[in-house]
Amino acid sequence: MSTTTTMTHDHEPDGNGQPPRPVSPRRRTPGVGPGERAISFLNGGFLLFWALVTTLPLLWAMLSSFKTNGEFRTDPMGLPSGLEWDNFARAWSAANIGQYFLNSIIVISMSLTLTMLFGSMGAYVLARYDFPGNRLVYYVFVAGLVLPVFLALVPMFFVVRETGELPLIGPMLGLNSYLSLALVYVAFSMPFTVFFLTAFFRTLPSSVSEAAIMDGCSHFRLFFTIMLPMAKPGIVSLALFNFLGHWNQYVLPLVIMQDGDKRVLAQGLGTLAANTGFRADWTALFAGLVIALLPVLIVYILFQKQVQAGLTGGVLK
Repeated sequence: MSTTTTMTHDHEPDGNGQPPRPVSPRRRTPGVGPGERAISFLNGGFLLFWALVTTLPLLWAMLSSFKTNGEFRTDPMGLPSGLEWDNFARAWSAANIGQYFLNSIIVISMSLTLTMLFGSMGAYVLARYDFPGNRLVYYVFVAGLVLPVFLALVPMFFVVRETGELPLIGPMLGLNSYLSLALVYVAFSMPFTVFFLTAFFRTLPSSVSEAAIMDGCSHFRLFFTIMLPMAKPGIVSLALFNFLGHWNQYVLPLVIMQDGDKRVLAQGLGTLAANTGFRADWTALFAGLVIALLPVLIVYILFQKQVQAGLTGGVLK
């Protein structure tokens, strides 16, 4: 039994006597040209250079914090011969870094909570509700982004000092008050917080909120149980940026926190740098810098996925 194979060429007619449709040639993906390769190479080189610029000083500070003062003076760029944990003990206790660290935790816990609460509420109202003056209020917040901090230092000092003389809330406010410094942080962080979260809340689907309202959900419950969890990536990423700004703030605490025992960590590092300059205790200074860097690194490592999702969420939606 034989099998006959019939081959039909492209130019022969088909069974109906109609000429076959021409077969379009395959589209070939053009190769990457030399210009695109050069741009990719420059981008990669710039990113590598930027990574080295930002990473090497941190690595050098960490290595120097484990050296002795003699090793640091003789070979500042070399590796430590051992782990001198006594440097961290001197920075924590003798330089009072431990107290400054605790003061920063107290202030930032209050300021970050109030900033994200009030900022998200204000941004949600501006993004999802239309009312007379909506755009005016939004632009007032945006205008706060161009206000220089140094321009507000003198009036801020007098305002904070006068609040300490109020009859009921005066003991909680005023100079050298944790709550006063936290409220100042909130005031300077609100413009960018509202600006960022307003754009993020606008990307959330309206169908979800409309369905919740139709089911009898109140506006208060809608925000806290539905919209706020949906905006979690943007809130987490912005909370991290605010945390970095509050943690590294130096000028505002310098004006408000004049009591030595209530200074925050940035002020404490400045004092430590001035004192170690006379005593030549450089390794204790590097140990204090590492103590100040650790919370920032830990927070970023824990929330780096949420930060990336928050920064790209508005673009993808």
